Amino acid sequence: MAQSLERQKAKPHIAEEWVGKVYTLLCIAFLITTIVSIVYFVASKGLSTFFVNHVSLTNLVTGLKWSPDGQPPVFGALPFIFGSFSTSILAAVIAAPLSFCAAVFMIEIAPKFGRRYLQPVIELLAGIPSVVYGFVGLSVIVPFFRDVFPGQGVGIAAGALVLSVMILPTITTIATDALAALPKGLKEGSYALGSTRWQTIYRIVLPTTLPALMTGIVLGIARAFGEALAVQMVIGNAPHIPHSLFESASTLTSAITLSMGNTAMGSVANNALWSLALILMFMTFVFVFIVRWLEGRKKL
Repeated sequence: MAQSLERQKAKPHIAEEWVGKVYTLLCIAFLITTIVSIVYFVASKGLSTFFVNHVSLTNLVTGLKWSPDGQPPVFGALPFIFGSFSTSILAAVIAAPLSFCAAVFMIEIAPKFGRRYLQPVIELLAGIPSVVYGFVGLSVIVPFFRDVFPGQGVGIAAGALVLSVMILPTITTIATDALAALPKGLKEGSYALGSTRWQTIYRIVLPTTLPALMTGIVLGIARAFGEALAVQMVIGNAPHIPHSLFESASTLTSAITLSMGNTAMGSVANNALWSLALILMFMTFVFVFIVRWLEGRKKL
């Protein structure tokens, strides 16, 4: 009698376990199918430029002129690639020191005040829409650069400054989590040897958490690399390599968003834009691999 009651109680648990397993497998299958479908679709469209329209890959990657309506049409994407890398890296150079200082302040110097007030304010920046950042940059940063520096104010400097504010929450959050997870024994041992607070931060805390900090920087660059609207509003969207930070430039995302609606599906110009999207996707994979490598270094 007791065994039968135990079997009856065990049946609902077994059913729930199977439901959970099936639901999990379906979700995993859906995610894998979605990722593979996106990669296949973008790759098939992007590679059509080379295999169907016979555009040279070397000319696309290293060409300096983008003229899809020319006779003959010319597709040189190097100005867009240069614009994407320059704005993203410059934004990370601006945002990384600010993020590290904010993280050190919240964890090591004033943890109560920083965690209660500063961290929510920084994380709030992540919820602001991109168009708001672009509009603020167009209304404040561009006129300031126009008055102070030569040029029209639009350019790589304006785009990088807007992007630096946008990626600030990403880098700060990862740096804060890394500093908070640091074992207290390391800092206490440093203090026991006579080190000051700043010596401990500079010689113990930052070197120990360096892989995690670099992970935050790479994720910030990846976030900036794929941004379209905010950069498009302040960079000028000129398809050439600028000679100054205050000259108009363009990025891969800007070129795609501005031109995709004006091309016919299947045309060589449309396929070339899909090739730019393929370059963006490839760079996303590169950033993911770098993050995985840094995480492996952190575990070591």
